[in-house]
Amino acid sequence: MSVSILRRIASPKKALAAGAVTAAATGMVFAAAPAQAAPAAATSDSAKAVAQRMIADDAQFQCFDRIVSHESGWDVNAKNASSGAYGLVQALPGSKMASAGADWQTNPETQIKWGHAYMKDRYGSPCGAWSHWQANGWY
Repeated sequence: MSVSILRRIASPKKALAAGAVTAAATGMVFAAAPAQAAPAAATSDSAKAVAQRMIADDAQFQCFDRIVSHESGWDVNAKNASSGAYGLVQALPGSKMASAGADWQTNPETQIKWGHAYMKDRYGSPCGAWSHWQANGWY
């Protein structure tokens, strides 16, 4: 039985029983989970989650996601060493994103806002931009 299967077991008693069987079968020892886990630390949304909220149309979000995945790997601080393109959408120059907000260098929401508007203005939509990217390797 794998650890991932053990994590899916809701009851601590069942988890202990499953761990005992696994320990006997494999020689591995599993520690019992605490009765009540500590709350997870609050984390900020990922850039991708922010984009998904901002781009309501699922098909357009998927196209936006494909472009950003290829361009920056969803790294808000991505910088192309040779061209100087910057951010999630690899704006060139990156400072163009200042039109969407003064925090363009670090705020994924600002970069997404600018990138989405750019794609709509230049290509009609993120899917239009993705079609161009597929044909040319850039947008």
